[in-house]
Amino acid sequence: MVENIEDIQSWIESSIIEFVNNSIQNSLGGSISERAWESPLVGFSNGDDELYYKLKEDIGEFLWTPQEIFLKAYPELKVQPNELSVVSWVLPQTEKTKVEQRYDSITPSKRAVLARTNGENFNRKIGEFLVDLFENKGIKAVAPGQCSFWENRKSEKYGFASTWSERHVAYISGLGTFSLTDALITPLGTAVRIGSVVVNTFVKSTKRKYTKYNEYCLFYSKDSCMKCAKRCPANAIDENGHDKVKCRMYQRNTASKHTKEKYNIDSNYCGICLFGTPCESMIPK
Repeated sequence: MVENIEDIQSWIESSIIEFVNNSIQNSLGGSISERAWESPLVGFSNGDDELYYKLKEDIGEFLWTPQEIFLKAYPELKVQPNELSVVSWVLPQTEKTKVEQRYDSITPSKRAVLARTNGENFNRKIGEFLVDLFENKGIKAVAPGQCSFWENRKSEKYGFASTWSERHVAYISGLGTFSLTDALITPLGTAVRIGSVVVNTFVKSTKRKYTKYNEYCLFYSKDSCMKCAKRCPANAIDENGHDKVKCRMYQRNTASKHTKEKYNIDSNYCGICLFGTPCESMIPK
């Protein structure tokens, strides 16, 4: 077993990076034999971070804290929140995917769709890899977004929601703040996928370099930009934020039809607002 806190953090981070960069499963698949994701960014938070409880109060009682989902997975264990850590990772789209999707502002490109389907399958593999990695060291872990308990829910305040939010976990783990689109603006941008694992060991938290939940978004910080709204083919983004109902209707009625007819892939993915913006690949200046 690794010997101290710094070693644990380094061991987890390097293991994830090595797995993503070297695994043959990190592939778009289909007719495109390219990587789905570039090298990831990793962050950490403690299970007793007060933000987990504040989010639960704000979003809905159904939202799990790290302790709640860990005890669902391991009901025989007696584990306190401060004995748990959350590992969060951000997977950036490749430059080829970004270039292809910037060109199309009406429907999702093939690479973007494959990243959402086959690429997301690999994202789940990262969670499985980490759970096995910890298990081999005698440490229990669970990937909340992949477990059978995970459910879609509806928040009275925010509409469509779920029992575990990868974006909110990444926010708590120091990896970024929210945008007008509800996407997370990370140091690697918004054109990313996110995953996480809750583990029964202490890992030093990543320091959050922000104080506001929407600090990196130019609209909120400078009252400018709105490029994401201009990119949105569903007109689901304006000064009031992201209309989840309009967004979902476009995904299911238009994007899915296009994806099936043109690429023969079953997917509701759109994601166009994440590309071709100042925050696509970085925290905007």
